[in-house]
Amino acid sequence: MNKKLLFIDIDGTLTLPGENIPPKSALKAIKQAQENGHKVFLCTGRNFGMLKPLLKYGFDGIIGCGGGLIQIGDKLIYDYPMTNQQRDLIMEVLKRNSVFRTIESKDITYGDENLGEMLKGVGKGNSEIERWRKALSNDLGIRPMHEYDGRPIYKVVVMCERSEQLNEARELLEKDFVFAIQDVAAHNCLNGDIINRAFDKGQAIQRVCKYLNISILDTIGFGDSMNDLEMIRTVGISVCMENGSPKLKEISDVIAPGVEEEGLYKVFQKLKLIEGEEGNGIKLS
Repeated sequence: MNKKLLFIDIDGTLTLPGENIPPKSALKAIKQAQENGHKVFLCTGRNFGMLKPLLKYGFDGIIGCGGGLIQIGDKLIYDYPMTNQQRDLIMEVLKRNSVFRTIESKDITYGDENLGEMLKGVGKGNSEIERWRKALSNDLGIRPMHEYDGRPIYKVVVMCERSEQLNEARELLEKDFVFAIQDVAAHNCLNGDIINRAFDKGQAIQRVCKYLNISILDTIGFGDSMNDLEMIRTVGISVCMENGSPKLKEISDVIAPGVEEEGLYKVFQKLKLIEGEEGNGIKLS
């Protein structure tokens, strides 16, 4: 088969939400795929600081901040923060509507100081909410908002109780920004990302393909939540985890078993990226 570019989301796909240690079976699958000539990229909403613990596993490249940063090997090939004016407008309108905010620079994440209190009462089942809950409890480098020093920002994560709290932000920002809101709502909490229309995971994959001169048909994307939507729409073969978004599963080519069921290893076998029997429980759409 042609050598493939594999793009793997982290939370809810490579790892359990908020974790930094993938299952041994997933690491085995990735290593074997690389030995077979395929290249494996992280493709995540996390910034470089929050994904740093995973770099020891030897990925060929990184798409970070939902597509705002792209690194191939040691070379940064794309770097697109929002303008200061865009940042200030986003921050003001969200604060005015009592929306909890986390903002992501290249290496540091800043969050509203009362975010932890809000998440205490939020139910489980949403991989992005679980990521933030664990990030806060495990002290994974989220700094309080008052320490923000003006460095470039690539993405804003929002959490609120009611969709109406985002109405004003949508009116002012949707021309330039996409509101990627999760369809798996946690109890009493709506969450999602505000991402510059200049980039997304899908556009980032196209940029990687152009840089490496590889057809988009030779790409495979693995995800679980609605912030993977553009990746799933773009790649040659799309894979959604069984533990993922119902809407994302509807449009994906392949449904893989969940993270805890050795999903990546089994679907790598199914797609013949590595040798072995086809995994059980894998459905082709």
